[in-house]
Amino acid sequence: MKVTELAVPGVLLVEPKAFGDPRGFFLESWQRERYAKAGIPADFVQDNLSRSARGVLRGMHLQNPFAQAKLVSVVYGSVLDVAIDVRVGSPTFGRWVSAELTAENHHQLFVPKGCAHGFCVISEWALFSYKCDDNYHPEAEVGVRYDDPDVGIEWPDVQATLSEKDLRHPFLRDIPESKLPRFGA
Repeated sequence: MKVTELAVPGVLLVEPKAFGDPRGFFLESWQRERYAKAGIPADFVQDNLSRSARGVLRGMHLQNPFAQAKLVSVVYGSVLDVAIDVRVGSPTFGRWVSAELTAENHHQLFVPKGCAHGFCVISEWALFSYKCDDNYHPEAEVGVRYDDPDVGIEWPDVQATLSEKDLRHPFLRDIPESKLPRFGA
């Protein structure tokens, strides 16, 4: 397994080792001790699965309080997966990073607590898997507008389809600091 920290502290690109032959492949997508040694000591309590069509953009989401760390991957298809550092006081506040996650490359992205997360489907369909280290708390939802010009995410060149809720998220600069997580907390 190869683990690379991206340009936002704590966001890790995980490349599990896949063992393949003419029958297909096998890989461990999560093993607590091995992932903890690699910098992912999360105690996951909830798994989620979403199926989305080409161009569906889900994001940018987080919870505060009840922050969630996530380990995400693609079971079928491909997505551009994105994380934004929204931790007040972070040296990379407002910076975004991305990785292409596909069923073929088996890559995973670990998104630490305090980062907004989202993805855009670039294949015809995608089946997206999330492991979360806290339960969903709708009262704690916070969202950042996907096209925030100050953040400047470079989304794929597809016709984006978003939920009404995601279209109503504010720009990061318009979110009161009291609603955002603190760096190092």
